[in-house]
Formats: sequence, structure tokens, C-alpha cells
Amino acid sequence: MGVYFNPNNESFTRDKNSKIYVDKTGLLEFLNNILGTNSNCIAVSHARRFGKSHAAGMIDAYYSLGSDSTKLFENTQIASNPDYKRNMNKYNVIHLDISSIWDFYKDNVVEKIVEYIFKDFKNVFGDELDYQDSISYVLMTIYKKTGIPFVIIIDEWDCVIRNSEDKELIHKYLQFLHSLFKSEESKAFLALAYITGILPIKKIKDESALNNFEEFTMLKSRPITEYYGFTEDEVRTLCKEHGMDFESTKAWYNGYLIDGKHMYNPNSVVMAMNRKDFDSYWRNTSSFGSINTFITMNYAGLKDDIMTMLSGGMVRVNTNTFQNDLSSIASKDDALTALIHLGYLGYDADKKKAYVPNYEVATAFEAALQTGEWTEIAKAISICDELLDETIEGNADRVAELVELSHDTYTSVLKYNDENSLSCVLTMAYFTAPAYYNVIREMPAGKGFADFVFIPRANAGYRPAMVVELKYNKSADTAIKQIKENRYQGALAGYRDKILLVGINYEAEGKEKKHHTCVIEEWQSFLN
Repeated sequence: MGVYFNPNNESFTRDKNSKIYVDKTGLLEFLNNILGTNSNCIAVSHARRFGKSHAAGMIDAYYSLGSDSTKLFENTQIASNPDYKRNMNKYNVIHLDISSIWDFYKDNVVEKIVEYIFKDFKNVFGDELDYQDSISYVLMTIYKKTGIPFVIIIDEWDCVIRNSEDKELIHKYLQFLHSLFKSEESKAFLALAYITGILPIKKIKDESALNNFEEFTMLKSRPITEYYGFTEDEVRTLCKEHGMDFESTKAWYNGYLIDGKHMYNPNSVVMAMNRKDFDSYWRNTSSFGSINTFITMNYAGLKDDIMTMLSGGMVRVNTNTFQNDLSSIASKDDALTALIHLGYLGYDADKKKAYVPNYEVATAFEAALQTGEWTEIAKAISICDELLDETIEGNADRVAELVELSHDTYTSVLKYNDENSLSCVLTMAYFTAPAYYNVIREMPAGKGFADFVFIPRANAGYRPAMVVELKYNKSADTAIKQIKENRYQGALAGYRDKILLVGINYEAEGKEKKHHTCVIEEWQSFLN
């Protein structure tokens, strides 16, 4: 038992002993089916905090000779397979976290990796091995000596590729990986390779160290999609167990549509359940500086697309041109694809469109914009809380002023000449409202569709519900009248608290002048 060679099951034990544990051991059944086959090398590239390292610790515990995990896997999903013990703790395992070594040894990372592995070997085999030989030859020697194949796990395998511009170092590192996964010796000793990264495998000319890996990404992960992130059913169960509102959890952390499955950021969900509070936990654990880097690139249409997504829309993206390298972004599509892989955008593969997946990610964009180059848009977003407060207080004149400010700010990006376009403005103007409300656009109600319905979220404090109707070249009073006549407030049937009816009109007088008016009334009929 060592640090890198045949590690124990402590990592997975800590996961199972955690207050919140979601069983993902079904992944092991998939791995058992590819063990020792020509398909035994897999690369998982998902956004940070999506369970890649959790899976690595679970793989340690299941395959490593360094521990007895019989009790650890009792009553788990994999245990329902009658043959699940056949591979348990039967393999020599090497587990590396490249980022932890890179942090201290950037210039000689390969030498340090080999040094650490060989130190563990010496603790087991002493001087029986020749440590001057290549690592692949030493692994082959151990395999011949013990008859036990290797499972090799590498977390953050792409750390060197992403962070170094030293071509010689990258070449040396790829040669090291080649010796583990593509050498003649490895064909005998390698039972399974599991590597994780932030980005898909970069195609490097004349380097074939990783071209035998099957990749699972934020774009496509079938058939192991459900093992990275939480499924909707898993989150629903957690909400019941921890007394948290499911709809609020969904708004904050849902939105990653991978292979048709709605996946949630597991780290954020766990933090919300433990703290009984919805917040942007993922943003606080992952650098969001890359958002500004990509969204402010000078590519035609990029700014328009970003604003469309922030206002609730979707944009078409060609993900095929991306070279899986953050330093070689060459187009709008590359920038958007990078954000998809980093988890800052969701992607609908059927529609081939990207979108902002949830409110947590929206807050990351908000923070990035406020520290970046889009100063006017950042200024408009900064007044969103004030707009919401003024609406709740019924200050119609101030609401009209703030909506007009938003309108003027976004007019250079989006076109505003009808009610549908005005609804995009309103989505941006009330950018922070989803923290407190379930905001529904075009909600079926009464004799038609209410433009916006704001339904207060549980645990968001006391706030009135709101029905918002938009008009173009008419009047705010007309909007209020339409809400009442078409009974749009019926969208809140059964709601037994304060409801505000909000009418907003945009009147264009000539090509240059823009003017907004607002009327706010409290609906009292439910008290009658």
C-alpha cells in the first residue's frame, strides 16, 4: 500500500461517510465490461466539480490491492450484480494527480512522477527491480513477477498541456504517457486506464500517446452520463431528505443537458443542502476569469450571442472547429465551445445550440462582466436589484426610469421594436430576480399568455407574486387592463398572498426617441 501505488480506500471511505452521498458505483459495472479489452482506455473531460475525482477514488477502492473494500461496497448499486466481487481488490493500481505534482515541480514534472512511483515500488519490491529501466519496462517486470495487471488512474492529466508552453516538456510528458498506455509492454500489463481532464484531448501533431482513448465530454458522455453530476431524480430525493425546495434547486443548479439527461452540478447541490442556502458555490471554487477572456474576444457576432443567451435565448454553435486548447481560440464558435466544456454554458446537442444553464452560472457571468470590459452592460446589471425592489414597492415611475436605462444600454446589441424584443430587455433588467422568483415567460393563463409571471421561491423571504404585461406603442394602463380582462392573474390561482399587476409600455416616437411608462396595481380579488 502506497501513496501512488496500490493506494488504500480512504478517499472513497470519506465520500461514503459524508453527510450527503449519492451512489455512483454503477460506473464500475461499465468499467468491468471494458477491463482487459481493446476499449480499456477512457478519458473523462467534464467541468470542475462534476465528480471526476470522486469516481477516481471509487475506482481506487474497488480495484486496488492496497485495501479490502468488501464492506465498503455492501448495499451499493454495484453490489446488485452477483459477479461484482470478481474484480474487487484484485489489481495493481497506480493513481496520479498531475496538478498536485505540477504545482511544485513544473520544470521536471515527468522525472518527479517517475521518482514518486518508483519510491512506492521500492517499499514493496525493494531491490528486485532495476529502477534505471523505463517505467513501462518496470511495470512489465512487476506484471511478469506477480501476474497481476495494472489499473492506471490519472487525475488532471491535461494539466501540463494546458499550463505549459515548453514544447520539449510537453513532448517528454506525452512520451511518458505513451509508455503507460501505448507501448508494447502496456499491451500486456494494462487492464484499465482512466484519465480525467478539464478539456477533451488535444490533437497534437505527431504525438499519438492518447489516440486510443474513448472520450466522454460535456457534449457527449453516453453511456456513463449519469455518473458525472446529479440526475434530476437524485436531486429531487435530496431535496426531500434535507427539506429544500426542489424548484429553487432546479433554477440554481440545473441546466446541463448531456445526452438528453438533465444533470446538476453535484458540488453546488451538496453545498446548498448542507448549508440550507442557495448560493453560487461553484463560482467560488473555480476561476471565472476565463469568462471575460472569451466573451470579450473580437469575433463578429460573439457579443450579440452572449447577450442573447443572458436574456434567456439560445444560439447555434459549431463545436467541431474547437482544437481542445484554450490558447488557440480562432473563432466565435471556438470561444463558445470552450465555455461549454468549462461548464459556463449548457449545450443542446439535438438543436446544436448553447445557452446559460442556470442562475448559478448567470451570477458568474454577472461577476465577470462587472470586472471586465463591458462597463455599460455591467452598470445596467448593477441596478437589477434596485429595479426589483422598486417594483415590489410599487414605485412605477422609478421602475420606468430603470427599464429605460436598461433599454438604452442593450439597444446597441439587440433590436427593440416590438413586445417580444422588450421581453428580452425585461429579462436582462430583472437579471437577479431568479434568486428569489421562479420567472416564467409566456405563461399560459386565463384567455392567453402572460408575458411574465414572477412566483416567489420558498426560502426567499416574503415577496409578492407579480404578473407583468408588456405593450409597444400603446399604454401601461392598456397592459393592466389586458391582465384583468384576460384573467392573466389566474396563472397564480391558489396563491393566497399579495399579487402585483405590472404594466409596462414602450412608446417609440420617431426613430430616435424611446419612452417607457409603468403602472403597478395590487390585485385584491382573492381577499373578496
